[in-house]
Amino acid sequence: MELKTKTGNKKVIKPPIASVGIIGWIRENLFSTPLNTFLTIIIVSLFWFSIIPFLKWAFLDACWHPDANCKEATGACWSIITSNYKVILFGFYPQDILWRPITAIAILVSLLVISRNRNYWNAFLGYAWIISLVLMGVLLKGGIFGLAPVDIEKWGGIILTLLLSVFGLTSAYPIGILLALGRQSKMPVIKTFCIFYIELIRGVPLISLLFMSSVVFPLFLPEGVSINGILRAQIAIILFTAAYIAEVVRGGLQGMNKGQFEAADAIGLNYSQTMRLIILPQALKIVIPPSVSVLISAFKDTSLVVIIGLYDLLKTTQSTLSDPKWMGFSAEAYIFIALIYFVCCFFMSNYSRKLEKELDTGL
Repeated sequence: MELKTKTGNKKVIKPPIASVGIIGWIRENLFSTPLNTFLTIIIVSLFWFSIIPFLKWAFLDACWHPDANCKEATGACWSIITSNYKVILFGFYPQDILWRPITAIAILVSLLVISRNRNYWNAFLGYAWIISLVLMGVLLKGGIFGLAPVDIEKWGGIILTLLLSVFGLTSAYPIGILLALGRQSKMPVIKTFCIFYIELIRGVPLISLLFMSSVVFPLFLPEGVSINGILRAQIAIILFTAAYIAEVVRGGLQGMNKGQFEAADAIGLNYSQTMRLIILPQALKIVIPPSVSVLISAFKDTSLVVIIGLYDLLKTTQSTLSDPKWMGFSAEAYIFIALIYFVCCFFMSNYSRKLEKELDTGL
């Protein structure tokens, strides 16, 4: 600010110190009103009495060494992770060949990262997925190319979690789309079947389907015929998730303007071409947020397979905590698992936001 003195000279007056710099920012954003002042004090108090002690417990006073005596520690015992990470992450998979599941997981993660870029969505990427899935199956199962065979019952930990989630979600989505189209079909038999299936599956919890696949379904199989428990759980998860995806996609289809269908009829497109080229691309773009919410919930629900005795991440962690040496340190173990689930869910959520921005047409 400039002022002229009586002699005509300009004099620069600096703004008050309390209104500029960090002090000005704090005053304007944290203490501008009595309500803001009260909320600032509350938040600072919560930070001081909760977050700081947690950081001290989790890092400063924590034990990290695998051979540390956690009974004498005043902080967190991360030794339960450093000593048992192989069991927690890979279950009963043979310890001497852990390079095989690690390689398989690295291939899967690499494909997921590459697939985030829509510029790579072509036939080559599709073939890469098919070849990589076969390669991952060979690595995990073995039995050929000189690889020692590993019984599928020994697959556990993060292997089983990724298997149930990746294959479950990718299989459930197209099934859900077909169910949504069937529910809007004009064919009474198909429409009735889709409505009955969707309402029946959405009316029961996933736990009941898992119990049916584990206990009831084998009773209907011929004598001497058995289906692996992991495969039965996988089918239950696919059927359950598909019903919820169907309702989400149906909402997108109902949100389409009638003029879209009339325009497709005007240019001579049949039903299949109309849905594939015009309606479904727009409907699926509309329902990206609710679809990802359903998929994230389904991913977290894979932990329910612990109820039927499958050794996913939760079950392998519980088996570790059953050791008397590690009793009383469940908080550290469950925090570790929570971080794994958070990273996976954050990846899915972040990718959905990226996809929304890329597909946004401004309409």
